[in-house]
Amino acid sequence: MPARVQKVVPAAPDEGVIQEAAAILVAGGLVAFPTETVYGLGANAMDAVAVARIFAAKGRPADNPIIVHLADASMLAGVVTSVPERARVLIARCWPGPLTLVLPASPAVPKVTRGGLPTVAVRVPAHRVAIALIRAAGCPIAAPSANLSGRPSPTTAQHVLADLSDAVDLVLDSGPTPLGVESTVLDLTRRVPTVLRHGGVPLETLKEILGRVSVARTRGTGAAALRRSPGTRYRHYAPRADMILVDGPYERMAAEVAAVVGRLWSQGLRVGVMATAETAPTVPSGAVVRIMGRRDDAATIAARLFAQMRELDSAGLDAIVVEAVPERGLGRAVMDRLRRAAGVRK
Repeated sequence: MPARVQKVVPAAPDEGVIQEAAAILVAGGLVAFPTETVYGLGANAMDAVAVARIFAAKGRPADNPIIVHLADASMLAGVVTSVPERARVLIARCWPGPLTLVLPASPAVPKVTRGGLPTVAVRVPAHRVAIALIRAAGCPIAAPSANLSGRPSPTTAQHVLADLSDAVDLVLDSGPTPLGVESTVLDLTRRVPTVLRHGGVPLETLKEILGRVSVARTRGTGAAALRRSPGTRYRHYAPRADMILVDGPYERMAAEVAAVVGRLWSQGLRVGVMATAETAPTVPSGAVVRIMGRRDDAATIAARLFAQMRELDSAGLDAIVVEAVPERGLGRAVMDRLRRAAGVRK
């Protein structure tokens, strides 16, 4: 049976709708809801059976931990064993917001929620609907992105329905999510705070607050740390069409994009292109083009990223050529998603 959809105004969530959604969560059901990053597929984080339904609905690997969403920092006491001083500093600066902290887990948090790890990933979302839902449910909400595992993350309720309509009890529709990419995941159980996934809080901001911050590598010994974070598998965030990332010096970008499109056409393939406003006018006519935004506007590019992947996928294309963007600030999160969508390791 298709999921029911309830419209919710972000600025003033309807109390009746929120209470209905909360009752579903308390009863062990699944509710898709908006955050400032993407739509989440929520269950009571402390109910192992309910959380197992998330894994089944998404086709998610059992060893992939789920972020636990809290209404405020006071809820940490029920899910972690300790909150180090550097976590308190980050919480004061970055919560509510797109920063997930990996901390030692309380034994009360089910193993399925933690992906079998001794740690738990927690954050307070900066979205009134999400906060209202958590408060009404009276429990932490485990919520990965509300999509099939490996697919582009959902930034609208329609994206949720396209992937999970038959698996969700209720979808709260508050329109497009403002940020468009997931939270930054920062591991605070290591000697040096370590970014496991780039996201909505840029690396530059974390370094400004904490000083020294490292970034987990995708290969070698550093790759083991990535198991503590969702969204770090290859291939991930991917459309069904082949995603081809064109990277390199911008001076050669337009020519490289045109060359790749031409090569794919020569193979008889239907091609889409995701390009910046600067490069889009040079894309050969005949390709389906989506303009991500200006190269210096990472916020717009991030907000459009997954929606454009899905739009091009729905056009029945064989391949999607995407232009690399400057890898600074929010651009790091964009490039992380593009590399994973294309199956490129760095």
